[in-house]
Amino acid sequence: MYAIVRAGGRQEKVAVDDVLTVDKLAGDVGSTITLQPLLVVDGDDVVSRTADLAGYEVTAEILGAVKGPKINIMHYRNKTGYKRRMGHRQPYTEVKITGIKAGKK
Repeated sequence: MYAIVRAGGRQEKVAVDDVLTVDKLAGDVGSTITLQPLLVVDGDDVVSRTADLAGYEVTAEILGAVKGPKINIMHYRNKTGYKRRMGHRQPYTEVKITGIKAGKK
């Protein structure tokens, strides 16, 4: 069984015990969050209707905060001696999918 969930403005394909990196989430390490399912596939059954998805729940546990790769930004203006170097590392949160449960339908 796997699901397509909305996580931080993106859609991610997840299954139980997958470790996923999403945009920074509020919460402590070890706390549980619920992700919004957009599609659930269980064998031959594919559920994509919003009314049917209301009965499904995708839970995840927060593993910790991580940072993305370093992005170097260089500003330069010709003939003026202007140079400026900046950098950025995007903060992310690592989560582990703990369950995809079908509730009431």
